[in-house]
Amino acid sequence: MIPNEQKTIFVFCSFFCLPAKPFRAGGCIYGNMDESLSLPQDVKACHALIAELSSRLHTQKTLAGEQSRTLDELQNFRQQLSQENAELKLTVERLLARLYGRRSERVEDANQMKLDFDQDPAAAEALADAAEEAERIVQEYTVRRTIKKKQPRNEKLPAHLPRYEVTASAGDDVRLCPAHGEKQIIGYDETETLEFERPKLKVRVTKYPKYACGAEPQCGVSGPQRLPGLVEGNRYDASVAAEIITAKYGYHLPLYRQQDWFGGSGWTPSRSTLLNILIAAEQILRPLADHYRDWAFSSSSLGCDETTVTLIVPTVLPQIVKTDPRSRRTHEVLERALAEGRPSVTARMWAYRPFELPVNIFDFTVSRHRDGPDEVLADYKGSLMGDCWSGFQKIELRSGARIVRAACWAHARRKVFEGRSSHPQQASVLLAMIRELYDIEERAKMFSPEERAALRQSASRPVLERIRVALDGDARGPVLPKSVFAEGVSYIRNHWDALNVFVREGRMPIDNNDVEQLMKQVALGRKNWLFVGSVEAGTRAATLLTIVSTALRNDLDVWAYVKDVLDRLLSGSTDYESLRADVWKQSHPEAIRQYRADERRDQADRQRFRRANRRRTNQAGDS
Repeated sequence: MIPNEQKTIFVFCSFFCLPAKPFRAGGCIYGNMDESLSLPQDVKACHALIAELSSRLHTQKTLAGEQSRTLDELQNFRQQLSQENAELKLTVERLLARLYGRRSERVEDANQMKLDFDQDPAAAEALADAAEEAERIVQEYTVRRTIKKKQPRNEKLPAHLPRYEVTASAGDDVRLCPAHGEKQIIGYDETETLEFERPKLKVRVTKYPKYACGAEPQCGVSGPQRLPGLVEGNRYDASVAAEIITAKYGYHLPLYRQQDWFGGSGWTPSRSTLLNILIAAEQILRPLADHYRDWAFSSSSLGCDETTVTLIVPTVLPQIVKTDPRSRRTHEVLERALAEGRPSVTARMWAYRPFELPVNIFDFTVSRHRDGPDEVLADYKGSLMGDCWSGFQKIELRSGARIVRAACWAHARRKVFEGRSSHPQQASVLLAMIRELYDIEERAKMFSPEERAALRQSASRPVLERIRVALDGDARGPVLPKSVFAEGVSYIRNHWDALNVFVREGRMPIDNNDVEQLMKQVALGRKNWLFVGSVEAGTRAATLLTIVSTALRNDLDVWAYVKDVLDRLLSGSTDYESLRADVWKQSHPEAIRQYRADERRDQADRQRFRRANRRRTNQAGDS
């Protein structure tokens, strides 16, 4: 018989599994459970054995817990590394695509599976009309291209250029005949060679006659009124200011490079001289820029975009105008940067483009704060298209439905396009339907706003309904919630109402690409002049960009337009309506760059042909 104390110890040891190696406890040596168990006979030794076993059990539990936590940490770290690796791969893909890839987001895969959208009779009829129109576009483009190829290329130099004649000298071996003596000239072969001369500068000396009564000095001296000038003394003509403005904001040449430009013509101005001329010209042109702004914001549909500009922090802060919220915001941003010891801040250059009026507006702010658009659009009523920055969404809410926010389908397509590598099938479905929307827009380009709105209601609305069905079904397949494709799907879902605004408004385009193109005018200049030296310089740049960009939008010779406008403003004219670029060009056809309009037309024709040919090919494949 085993005593009760020994039974308790035996059960305890059996439950917790004694180790295989012998161990000492309470002065006794104990083996494993497979050997004959030698249990202590006294209570004190039993208590020592129990304490030893409890200590070992606690140690094993602690080690097991630490191992479990370590495994969990390693597993989480592994998942984190896997996610970071996927993000880095995506970043590399984006950078490689930006550096070496195709700029377009087209997916031209002839082997792509046909998508069955369960088309109803109305959709089938719409597709038939689209195919018929595509056939007509292809035929018209083919005929125009054939006629254009048959026309001989004109190799002659422009007839309006001045010409002078030079007779080539001939040697005696050409003029004299060994048998008959000197030869007679029976005609000339002519060749035309284009020459280039550097711009020439000249000084206009204006004499102002002085009149007085002979022998009657009390009558005084009189003379004609002095001509107004850009700067005191009228030392620089408007043509010089027009050249400086065109070079900086049209050809993106900073002032220090313009020194060499003018130096090649015999005049080497200092940078401060060029800057003073620029400042004086901007002050004269500012009322016209303000008129452009008022005219632009009378449009019912507007696009907006912005880009960064480096602003140097001044050592002396500008004064605050209490009634101007922009002034307060500017002071706050610069004061904080000055306190933090930062040499510069990231400012913003904004662009506003009416879709139905030929004018571009630029605005400068010290940050991406809502005070900029809020102030500019304080009295605006209509539709505003931009990216899905939260500031635009808040502007819509604060305006009380006075401003309707529209979203850009190019942004939505881009986000889906970036996720096509991880979810090719789901992305192909969405991209195919978005491409349908753009095909419809291609057909509607030549329509009036009312006709365009009607076409969108009949053709684009069903496509949008299919896109919504695909989004509600997770784009036809399981999607990882943190994937890039999931972000694209969430983007479309979150801004669905704004993405549908274009359907009911015929003047609103499907995307904001034309406005985003304006950012190139800022970015190209930024690569050259690098930064803005002051808030006043940023405001001045916005004014001059408004004038130059509007002239470019109307295909004008910027220099000729700016010079004539400066001359008329200096003479006291306030007829800003006649100075608008779209009105000015009607009376100055010689200043129109027709080749720019031809380039855009040819590019649009090629794009229409490519899309129409694709629609025709797809229709033929389906049949």
